[in-house]
Amino acid sequence: MSMQTDVLASVPLTNTGQFTNQTPTALGRTRVKAVYMIPTGTGGSVIFKNGGSGGTVVMTLNTVASATQPTYLIFPGEGVLFSTNVHGTVTDVTSVTIFYG
Repeated sequence: MSMQTDVLASVPLTNTGQFTNQTPTALGRTRVKAVYMIPTGTGGSVIFKNGGSGGTVVMTLNTVASATQPTYLIFPGEGVLFSTNVHGTVTDVTSVTIFYG
């Protein structure tokens, strides 16, 4: 079994919407390997959905209430699978970047 090494970074998402690559083109089927979030001074969250704004909620990540403490999360195994696309509903988060492959 070979190991996948082609991990890429999305354009930082600052408002609710689709995550895109650097072109920017919306991501299709992908596995999210890690997330980097910069919170605001109040606690916030990012809701990750598969299939657009009306899609299935795959995970919800909450941030701390500190504008000076970014959050970096690495997911185990092969990451979290999004079979259609990756949509983020952003609340009180300055920006969120996903690392995917």
